[in-house]
Amino acid sequence: MRFHEFKEQLASHFAAAVGNGYLYETDADKDRLWEIYLSSFPSGSNPIYRVRTEHDCSCCRHFIKEIGRTVIIDKDLNVHSIFDFEAGDANYQAVLDAMRDYVQSCTIVGVYLSPTATVGTPRTQERSESGTIITYEHYSLALPARLVHRSNRTIDTDKGQFRDTRNVFKRSLTEITAEAIETVLELIRSNTLYKGAEWEKQINDLLNCKREFDSLTNAKKDAYCWAKASEVGPVLGRIRNHSIGKLLTDISEGVDLDAAVRAYELIVAPTNYKRPKAIYTQKMLEEAQKTVVEMGYMDSLTRRYATLDDITVNNILFSNRDSAKRIGGSVFDEMKSSIPFDPKKFNRFEEIGIEKFVADVLPTATEVEAFVENRHASNFVSLIAPVNREAKSMFKWDNGFSWAYAGNLTDSDIRENVKNAGGRVDGVLRFSIQWNDEIEWNRNDLDAHCREPNGYEIFYIRKRDESSGGNLDVDIINPQKNVPAVENITFPTKNKMKPGRYEFFVHCFSNRGGSDGFKAEIEFDGQIYRFEYRKPIRQNENVPVATVLLDENREFRMVEALPSSDVSGREIWNVKTHTFTPVSVVMHSPNYWDDQQGIGHKHYFFMLKGCINPENPNGFYNEFLKSELIDHKRVFEALGSRMAVAPSDDQLSGVGFSSTKRNDLIVKVRGNSGMERVMKIKF
Repeated sequence: MRFHEFKEQLASHFAAAVGNGYLYETDADKDRLWEIYLSSFPSGSNPIYRVRTEHDCSCCRHFIKEIGRTVIIDKDLNVHSIFDFEAGDANYQAVLDAMRDYVQSCTIVGVYLSPTATVGTPRTQERSESGTIITYEHYSLALPARLVHRSNRTIDTDKGQFRDTRNVFKRSLTEITAEAIETVLELIRSNTLYKGAEWEKQINDLLNCKREFDSLTNAKKDAYCWAKASEVGPVLGRIRNHSIGKLLTDISEGVDLDAAVRAYELIVAPTNYKRPKAIYTQKMLEEAQKTVVEMGYMDSLTRRYATLDDITVNNILFSNRDSAKRIGGSVFDEMKSSIPFDPKKFNRFEEIGIEKFVADVLPTATEVEAFVENRHASNFVSLIAPVNREAKSMFKWDNGFSWAYAGNLTDSDIRENVKNAGGRVDGVLRFSIQWNDEIEWNRNDLDAHCREPNGYEIFYIRKRDESSGGNLDVDIINPQKNVPAVENITFPTKNKMKPGRYEFFVHCFSNRGGSDGFKAEIEFDGQIYRFEYRKPIRQNENVPVATVLLDENREFRMVEALPSSDVSGREIWNVKTHTFTPVSVVMHSPNYWDDQQGIGHKHYFFMLKGCINPENPNGFYNEFLKSELIDHKRVFEALGSRMAVAPSDDQLSGVGFSSTKRNDLIVKVRGNSGMERVMKIKF
């Protein structure tokens, strides 16, 4: 076969193979490719012409290096080099096979674009010494218009954009689950998602792509992403980077549906937007209902406050005389009020760990009173029971009781608002402030500051200290009506923090008439310290909140604090703080009743006489549920609030403490001898 016949075969094969598709570059080494081309000709088929072999031509060398490392992806997602065809000539076939094997073993790295409509030089001419014109044939290919670069941007820019689209597209198909896509589609179709209808077509297309992608072998998934990215365009190709993509990613990663939608709405919705419907879909509801019915949990869904009549002596660690009678059928006496006083005025009390208190003190105690402080506001808790006492337990433990802390939240409201604003709450030291959370619209611009031991100050101008890792990650300038404003400074690790004083304060950058001050939290070592400043803060005024000392042993301690409302008493859940309140019963949380061990965190409940929860707490929480129900966690999350506990004055409520968080409670204990002891219980 003559060379011009072979090159025509190559051109014909290329035109048919590339069809309406794209050409893709691989990471094949150009010099290695040229070396394989020359060395693959069988002996005698590449003779010396003048000083080099016949096929060792600068025009052909440029062609091989330019386009020889490209591949085509066919409709079945098979990858072919442009040399993958039958030549009908043994000599040229040997070259084709060697080139094909090498190129197809390489990895696709991008799309191929050319600045010209032709690659290679079809032929060149030379005048011989005798004056005769000699014509030389070379490789050349005519390119379809889509492979010719015609934009005002550079070729490298357009290649880079295509590559980035493909990479994001692959991440979308890999990381976003089909279940998440179907969930968002149902939210859109039920008009539950703000501006969701704008995305319906793209989400439908993404679902189709996801199903195709998941059906492929790993070997073909990469080819699919390259081929499909050129079809779907930049919006769907980069959907993961859009607001809807964050929602899809959050749901895929297991974020609670309500929280995921709330984060999406913070990006796209106006501040006064209210979601019209609860976040669950018809399909989820039907599947959850089927499971509940089949497994016999229908009677378990309705919940109420637990009472003393529900518990037995096996469920409690202590009961006072009146409670013991009630367990036998009596009623609560009305709580007697007393005059509040400052806990700092206690000058003599014993400190005791909770386990030692339970083991050594409670067995002989006849009366226990708790000194509840304002800082215990988030510790208020209620015991919840099923309406049907014989109902099957939905929980990981072997009884049907659950519990709910104040606000239906596991975190403080400030922590929740910081997380919703995109801030981090998982560092070793956190300082958060919040304002504009009352009825009045407080439009003041308040700023969180931290002055570090080295004198560096973290605030809105210098948001991050690389040396310590301290970072202001939420900065609110214009508070929106009915939306609490927060700012947040966190230190992720102690490793980079220098020992010394970390001074936290609030600066009023702009007073716009707000008059209700601010709240603040400092968190470290599992303990949250809360502060309130109830006075108006003047323009340019600095209000010190607290100083945290990091000592040479890398331990934190609070050394100064803003005088807060904790000094004066107030009423929480019908309990007057800063007074001693009788404790009706002391108990473990239900997951540790009847000698159960290791089913979640242990809590210690001090149920208080006359304590009445004014909220309508959730009947249950997803973290309590048996594994067989977790598959329907989004519906159960909605059911938990739908089955909220009805108001009742007869309830077991009080203050609770987790074994995993540092805290303390002052109690007054009397025994059989009548001797009174004041003790500080350490949790």
